[in-house]
Amino acid sequence: MEIFKQNRCIALLVGVILVCFSAISLFSPGAITEGQNTQQLDTLGGAGYAAAAALTDQQSPTAERISRTVTSTPVFYTSAAGLSHIWQDKHKAGWFGPDKLKLAKTAVKQPEQPKATLMKAPPAVQTTLKQAAAKGNQTVKKVSTASQHNPPLKLFFSRTKLLSQEQHAEATWSYAVSEEDLLLLQKIVMAEAEGEPYQGKVAVANVVLNRLRSANYPDTIYKVIYQKSQFSPVANGRLKRVKPNEDSIKAVNAALSGVKEVTDDTYFFLSLQLAQDLTVHHSRTYAKTIGNHTFYK
Repeated sequence: MEIFKQNRCIALLVGVILVCFSAISLFSPGAITEGQNTQQLDTLGGAGYAAAAALTDQQSPTAERISRTVTSTPVFYTSAAGLSHIWQDKHKAGWFGPDKLKLAKTAVKQPEQPKATLMKAPPAVQTTLKQAAAKGNQTVKKVSTASQHNPPLKLFFSRTKLLSQEQHAEATWSYAVSEEDLLLLQKIVMAEAEGEPYQGKVAVANVVLNRLRSANYPDTIYKVIYQKSQFSPVANGRLKRVKPNEDSIKAVNAALSGVKEVTDDTYFFLSLQLAQDLTVHHSRTYAKTIGNHTFYK
C-alpha cells in the first residue's frame, strides 16, 4: 500500500485495469442472462441488435435465447443501424412485397333506389288519349290546309322580319293585303317560277314580302312588283298574260302565312342561265340556290 501511496500513477493505472475487466465480464456471452436481454438491448438500441445478430451467427445457446427475446419482445430502435437491419430483414422475409403493400379496396354500396313503376292507363283512358292525338293531328292538318286556301289578310312586320300571326304583339307595323295584292303575288310567282319546284315558288314570294318590309323598297305590294327594272315579267308583258296555277296559289298563301324558304334579308334572285345582266350576281351576297334560281342578300 505504501507503494500505491507513493506512486499515484500506478494506482490510477490499476483502477483503469479493474474497470476494463469489469466491463469485459459484464458484456461477455456468459454474463448475459435470459432475464437481462430485453433491458440491455433496449438500452443499447441498434448496437444491441447488432450484437444479438453476431451472437446468432456463432450459434451459441445464449445467442439463441437473445434472438428469441428480440423477436418476441417489441423494442423501439432509434439508431440508424438498427433500423437498417430491421428493414433488410423484413424486406427479405417478404413483409414489404407488392402484395403486402396493396391497399384493399372496399366497395361502398350505394343504397338501392326504389324502382319507379309505370302504371298503364286503363284501356278506356288509352283510347281517349289516342283519339285526342288523332284530333290534334287533324287540327294541324286543317290549319295547314286553311293557310293554303285562306291566307291571312293582315301581315305583321318587325324591323327585320315578317312575323307570324301569333307574334302580332311584337310588330312595329302591319300591312293589309287586298285582293289585288293577292292576285299580283300569285301572278308574279307564276311568271317568274312556273317551271321551278314548289320551294322555289315560295322563295320568290318571300323576296317580294321582304322588299315590302324593307325601308329601301316601296311600301305596297303593287309598287314593289311594278318598281322599274326589278322583275322581267313586268317589262316583257308576261305578268299580264299568265294565269296562276294551283302550286303558285299555294306557295303565295304559304309565304303570307309565314313559311320561309329564304331568310328575311334576301332581296334578289335570278337565273344564271337566262339572265343577261349579272350585276346582282357580282355585287350581292349569295344566299341559296333552289332549282334554276339563285337567291342573294
